[in-house]
Amino acid sequence: MVRIIIIGYMGAGKTTVGKALSKETGYPFYDLDWYIETRMRKSVSQLFAERGEEGFRKIEHAMLHEVAEFENVIISCGGGTPCFFDNMDYLNQQGHTVYLKADPEVLRYHLLLGKGVRPLLQGKTPEQMLEFITEQLAKREPFYTKARHILDVNKLDSYEKVKISVSRIRELTGI
Repeated sequence: MVRIIIIGYMGAGKTTVGKALSKETGYPFYDLDWYIETRMRKSVSQLFAERGEEGFRKIEHAMLHEVAEFENVIISCGGGTPCFFDNMDYLNQQGHTVYLKADPEVLRYHLLLGKGVRPLLQGKTPEQMLEFITEQLAKREPFYTKARHILDVNKLDSYEKVKISVSRIRELTGI
């Protein structure tokens, strides 16, 4: 039974790498945020707006416990998932956790290129984004670094480099 659980800050490439790993291995891929949206029939942004971060994190915790019971899967978690409740310890018990590690400047660049709405970044200038990412990453890093495997993704800027990351994850996890 295989469970690869990808964690890291928003914009690190968790979904991109997870999908590529899924395609290469044949294991189904689950993005936790998408799973939540499907089950709750609301976007993450709507859930944040209606319930606040605390309310969203409770939903996320419950949905994490559903998805992390699936077998032979690849899961990408939201950036904050490992930082609440006992989530990181639970993830480490459930499978191979892989932290996609990137510098704040790289994360900001990826987030500025992205088209998705990020509730925690709404209304921020690029400079404010960098400050926010830097501060939040400093708080989250102690949780992220509990992952069994850490993969530097600062240079994840082409499909070839995504393929290299997928190969590295396969090597680290033995799949």
